[in-house]
This record gives sequence, C-alpha cells and structure tokens, in this order.
Amino acid sequence: MTTTLAAGTGAEFTSWLRGSGLEIVLLIVGAMLFSRFATFVRDRITRRIDSGFQSSDSLVRTEAAKHRHALAQVITWVVLVIVYFLVSLEVLRRLGFQLSGLVAPAAVLGAALGFGAQRIVQDLLAGFFLITERQYGFGDVVRIAVTGQSEPAEGTVEDVTLRITTLRNPDGEVITVPNGQIVKVTNLSKDWARAAIDVPVPATADITKVNEILHEVGAKAFQDRRLKSLLLDEPTVMGLEDLTVDQMNIRMVARTLPGKQFDVGRELRVRVAAALRREGLSETA
Repeated sequence: MTTTLAAGTGAEFTSWLRGSGLEIVLLIVGAMLFSRFATFVRDRITRRIDSGFQSSDSLVRTEAAKHRHALAQVITWVVLVIVYFLVSLEVLRRLGFQLSGLVAPAAVLGAALGFGAQRIVQDLLAGFFLITERQYGFGDVVRIAVTGQSEPAEGTVEDVTLRITTLRNPDGEVITVPNGQIVKVTNLSKDWARAAIDVPVPATADITKVNEILHEVGAKAFQDRRLKSLLLDEPTVMGLEDLTVDQMNIRMVARTLPGKQFDVGRELRVRVAAALRREGLSETA
C-alpha cells in the first residue's frame, strides 16, 4: 500500500514537472531573455543617438538627444517591471495559487503598504514630471538641492529612471538621488553654458591695458581650432567686477557648448596667466 502510494505520488510529481514545472522554467528563462533583449535594444538605440550627433566633440549631446536617452532608460525600466509582474502572476498560478482568492488579502496588504510606499509613489511621480518636462537628461551637468541635505548634489547625469537620478561628481563618486526628494534643479548644461573668469590684478595696474590683454587672449582663443569647437562666440571682457585696496578683479566670460564651461575656463585661465606674466603682471588668474 505504501509502495503504491509513493509510486502514485512520484508519477504525479513527474507529470507536474513535465507540465506546469516546465512551463515555470520556460517563463523564467523567457523573462530573463526578454530582459537581455530589451537592454540590448536600449543600448543600440542610445548608440545610434550618439552616432547621429554631428559635432567635433562627441561627448556633448543636443537637448533632444539627451531627452531621448532618458526616455529610453525609463521606457525600458517600465516595460521590464510589467513583464516581471505578469510572469510572477503566471508562475503563482502554475504553482497552484488561486489568484482570485488573493484579491482580498492583496487589498488589505496594499492598504497597509500604501502608507509605507508613499515615498516611492512620490519618487515615481516626480520622475515622470522630470522626464516629460525635460528638466535634465542623460549627460547634463546639474546641481540638485536635496531635502534634508545642506550641500547640493552636483555632477554629470549618468542615469535617469522614474524613481532615482544617478550622478557622477568630478571626483568620480556616484551619487544616487531619489526623485521625490529633489527640491531644486540647476542645469549647468542646457542649450549653452558660460565660463566666467575673474582676473585679479594689482589696484595700481592700468585697466585699459589689462582689458586690451584680455581681449587679445579671447581673440586668440577663438582662433584656436581646438577651443573654437567648444566656444559659441569670442570671449568678451565684462569689465571691473570687484575692487579692494590692493587688488581689483576684471571679469571675462565665454559662451560654450553645454558642459564644456569647465574645460574652457581652465584653458582661458592658463592663457590669461601667461599673458599677464609676459606684461609684468604676476597675479594669477
């Protein structure tokens, strides 16, 4: 009797493995393959976006390209979440769970989790508006004020989803910011950027001569092939910005491609310092 029962149980288990068990394995494997495929398609689309941007500097993307990068990331994330949810339901059904009987417990559990999931919902809604309003996109340089933090998060946007924004700061550190905790966003690379350079010189210096030196530096920088590809127009001298007893600051500004204000600023400071040194003004810009 025991042997017969064990044989019957083994036969039923074998039959289940060949039927529902095999279907569960196929569902899980299919979900994993679909995830790989979706990621492959997303990466290929973003590569085509990058290759379609005609510029001497391939690191700088147009506003439309940055927005499409962010959309590709978000759409892929949403599609995968839906697929995983549907596969999970099918796996539960094949394991013998009656999904109709889970409606009442799920409602109670959903109500309980609703209070704890408010922040997640807030993150998702905030992320939706960040994407649709094009506040920033993949590759933008941003400064983000975060709730409860005295120092803003600043860096280059590496990833944008409906829930989080991932930045990489100049030190190479990765910063993850929940979208629902973002208070203010300062986009440093939208459409164009500006490099502002304050040039300190002795208070006794001839302002007219200093202005002429700076104008000459700006003109030569705009003629340089490497810098001209980053500049939108010739750097200009704004004039006297600050004055103290023994020093005055003269401001020089340059409009640059998005995100390239830091590179242009460093290069202009080197050129200004060398030009002032040649004229006998040893103050460092």
